[in-house]
Amino acid sequence: MQVKVKKLHKDAILPVYATAGAACFDLHALEDGEVGACSRGVARTGLSFEVPAGHVMLVYSRSGHGFKHGVRLANSVGVIDSDYRGEVSIGLRNDSPLRFDYKAGDRLAQAMILPVPMVELVEVEELSDTERGTGGFGSTGK
Repeated sequence: MQVKVKKLHKDAILPVYATAGAACFDLHALEDGEVGACSRGVARTGLSFEVPAGHVMLVYSRSGHGFKHGVRLANSVGVIDSDYRGEVSIGLRNDSPLRFDYKAGDRLAQAMILPVPMVELVEVEELSDTERGTGGFGSTGK
């Protein structure tokens, strides 16, 4: 599958897969920046994507940022719909007591493109029974 990527700034870095077995491609910071201690910020990528119809681009934190720096995506998972053509930005949340600095070109997030079935939602009076039923949080055990 080919996905069209548009550079909105000459210094934007086109994403690539870091290894042959990588599930996601990396998204890079366009500019230097920082996220203050116990704060949040937004980093530009300088890129827009033409996600194919029937697909979605999901943006995730990089595991090293969470484990080493306490930094994650501000919205947990970014959802880029197939009809969005604006710049993809990376919202970061710094949960640590230390400022998080990044440089232009640093890998700040990772993304994948997946198919998304469009479903028909049908209102009903009853749902089928299951063993779990209405058991919520923690109801299936440890």
